[in-house]
Amino acid sequence: MRNLVIATILVFISIPVFAVDVAPRISDREIIVGLAEVKGDIKGLQEGQRNLEKRIDDLRSEMNSRFDMLMWMIGLFVTISMVTLGFVLRMQWQMMKRQTVLETALETQKDEVAFLKGLIEKLLSPQSAVQRTT
Repeated sequence: MRNLVIATILVFISIPVFAVDVAPRISDREIIVGLAEVKGDIKGLQEGQRNLEKRIDDLRSEMNSRFDMLMWMIGLFVTISMVTLGFVLRMQWQMMKRQTVLETALETQKDEVAFLKGLIEKLLSPQSAVQRTT
């Protein structure tokens, strides 16, 4: 039994040895041709990278110009809003000022009418007529 276990272990250990495949020999010419292809591929990738960087720069400048235009539009909107708000506040201030002047004039007129009413009542009251005859 022990021999069977040892034999089984040796068989499993030797299996990876059979799995190794011998690589064919590559000539120097094949290596040089492969390297030339790799160099060509690298140059193509570098050209693509340059084109991509140029396109990104163009997009960035276009985006910056649009942001500049957006900032001008926001500034114009804020300016118009502030001018409108200032106009409305000025009109409200003027109306409040006029209302105060009118209220003062009405109070003065009210006092004058009350005074005149008092005088008329004194002049037309029956007691004043009685006092005049005596």
